[in-house]
Amino acid sequence: MGSAHRARILDQFTRQASPFANAPAIRNQDALNRIVTMAGAGPYDTVLDVACGPGLLACAFAKVSRHVTGVDVTPAMLDQARVEQQRAAVENVTWQIADVPPLPFADHSFSIVAARFALHHILDPLAVLREMLRVCRHGGRIAIADSAPSLAKAEAFNAMERLRDPSHVRAMPVEEIRGLLLNAGFGEPRQEFYRLEGELEGLLERSFPKQGDADRIRKIFQDSLGDDALDMDTHRTDDKTYFSYPVAILVAENSLGADRI
Repeated sequence: MGSAHRARILDQFTRQASPFANAPAIRNQDALNRIVTMAGAGPYDTVLDVACGPGLLACAFAKVSRHVTGVDVTPAMLDQARVEQQRAAVENVTWQIADVPPLPFADHSFSIVAARFALHHILDPLAVLREMLRVCRHGGRIAIADSAPSLAKAEAFNAMERLRDPSHVRAMPVEEIRGLLLNAGFGEPRQEFYRLEGELEGLLERSFPKQGDADRIRKIFQDSLGDDALDMDTHRTDDKTYFSYPVAILVAENSLGADRI
């Protein structure tokens, strides 16, 4: 991660840590459980949650797995993760400050390696996926959940997201994420989709755009009411603007032999 981008990540997610951790849509347990279920997590699994943020997914995995390690580059996010661990009453979780790449773990250390809402903040997602493969055991799984706008609307979606969150790099259509997983060395992924719903002013309250950009974002949402240019199903109800982020979950197996990683 470049030093300038790392500084943007630390700035944004230090400020976003508490509001992000407590946003109802982000905390949605059904969505978290869907990732855990798709990954096939069970009592013998050791899990790594990359860019774990406030630890919501890590704690969901901890309820069914042997042990979970959550890593993040932002200390304030790990502070929130420790609060979440107490709330979830799970003891089989370890938190660690770490960037990626590289990950500070030996080859083949985990049976499941996951990342939720992380890839779109990464300058070189293929390098990160290859590093996730390195620490994943043969026969283990990777689980990715991220914003996945349609190919035709991804450019408009990403332009808006960069205004809302200057640490945003690029959300990829699901076809591109799939291609990166295959290129990294994982097997053919299974895919599921859902929508993460919210209300615009609430989203802006927990975001930290540059001065003046909040009004630009409001206009972008207003303009998308007629043609859904953002792929966010923008609509108005009771004088409020609502949306739903397109989210893809992809789970793939590490089918490479140890001598090929």
